[in-house]
Amino acid sequence: MTTKRATVYFEPDIHRALRLKAASSEKSISDMVNDAVKVALSEDAEDLEAFEARKREPNLDFEHFVKALKRRGKL
Repeated sequence: MTTKRATVYFEPDIHRALRLKAASSEKSISDMVNDAVKVALSEDAEDLEAFEARKREPNLDFEHFVKALKRRGKL
């Protein structure tokens, strides 16, 4: 697989933490950043799937919902 190069700027403390974790886990910073980005993108994909699955659900008005909770003695 061909990889692409990118320049990423980290805050000094974040960079130090990455270097220390890379050394202790015997992984490269690139591998750790790639893994973290994959996790973030996967979470986004899950969110989009959930939105798609729920898009036909009726919208609830927050104010109306809170008033209904008060009427039922829940608040």
